[in-house]
Amino acid sequence: MRIVTVPQKGALAVTVLVLVEAGSKYETRDINGLSHFLEHMCFKGTKKRPTAMDIAGELDGIGAEYNAFTSQEWTGYYAKAQMHELDTLIDVLSDMYINPVFDPKEIEKEKGVVIEELNMYEDMPQRRVQELFTQLMYGDQPAGWDVGGRKEVIRAMTRDHFLKYRGKHYLAGATSIIVAGAFDEKTIVKKLEHAFRDMPEGKKEGKLAVKEAQTKPATFVKFKESDQSHLVIGCRAFSMFDKRRFALDVLSDILGGGMSSRLFQRVREELGAAYYVKADAELLTDHGCLTVSAGVEHSKLEIVVTAILKELKTLATLRVTEAELARAKDHLSGRTVLGLETSDALAMYYGGQEVVHEPIETPEDVLKKVRAVTPEDILSVAKDIFKNEGLNLALIGPVKDGKKLEGLLKI
Repeated sequence: MRIVTVPQKGALAVTVLVLVEAGSKYETRDINGLSHFLEHMCFKGTKKRPTAMDIAGELDGIGAEYNAFTSQEWTGYYAKAQMHELDTLIDVLSDMYINPVFDPKEIEKEKGVVIEELNMYEDMPQRRVQELFTQLMYGDQPAGWDVGGRKEVIRAMTRDHFLKYRGKHYLAGATSIIVAGAFDEKTIVKKLEHAFRDMPEGKKEGKLAVKEAQTKPATFVKFKESDQSHLVIGCRAFSMFDKRRFALDVLSDILGGGMSSRLFQRVREELGAAYYVKADAELLTDHGCLTVSAGVEHSKLEIVVTAILKELKTLATLRVTEAELARAKDHLSGRTVLGLETSDALAMYYGGQEVVHEPIETPEDVLKKVRAVTPEDILSVAKDIFKNEGLNLALIGPVKDGKKLEGLLKI
């Protein structure tokens, strides 16, 4: 078990975050969604706190913020409260993490909750289109499956599924505990060691390597009567361990990182075609992508797609100016610092590195590498990833035929 402590002098709150190397990429087709479902069940009762109300009541009683989340590669459980409530946070989180009972009756009830969560996301096209894009990129392999799973699989899950999966993945060597905020540095490690002393050990089961295969542009269009067409255009990049990731971050910021970015100015300010338009680089342990997302007026859909692709081509053809580069670096720097003001943000920043066995880097370390990015670095990355055969477009909106859009996918 790994422990990371992040003291914040003068902080009024403290956050405890537990991360485990367990997510949808560790699943098989017949248990897709189990990582996320298991996260739900850890809140439904433990040996010490038999009901969900016992857990929620204790945390609510101290005014804590608490929740959990599941991604492709890890699951996290966190609680945040006033600094003098740290012992309670540690006690409750360690109990939830180590001693869930997985009551079969609660499992059956929670199936309805999980399915309603899936239904909720289905009614949120701005989010759902991101999942469709992932499916389009990676297809029928763990990297292409929804983290939430499929309804028919959720309905078929039993207590044995939870016990077996947890026994393979919820192990000491796969667990990272992060405490950030105000706490006594002399006693915190001993407290955590004591609270998590019953963590099971064993050999962690790995995940399948991502298969990358694309020879021509691809589209996925889902018809839905909506007031906007929500789209994602993107391409494959590389993993989070690639040294080029800092250049990609700056490129992404120049492309769609703020109101002065190229896409915001072109699509929103000049064309008046969208309220939101942004670019993101999502890099995981063995794959990654760069995406552009937008909610577009239906009649301007083709114009916007063409405009986005033109900006990609420009980045892969012309060097950015020193002035634009400096502005993007300052923007990234400011967002990074402001985004780490709270204890929960700090916990996730350092925990996100530790859970994937990255060498810990401070924000200053990262920003130093961002500032070292040159126009040549950005041009090189853009040429590497912006290629016709690697383009993908996912869309949700009142569009019945995506062939015309696919015909636009060229740089």
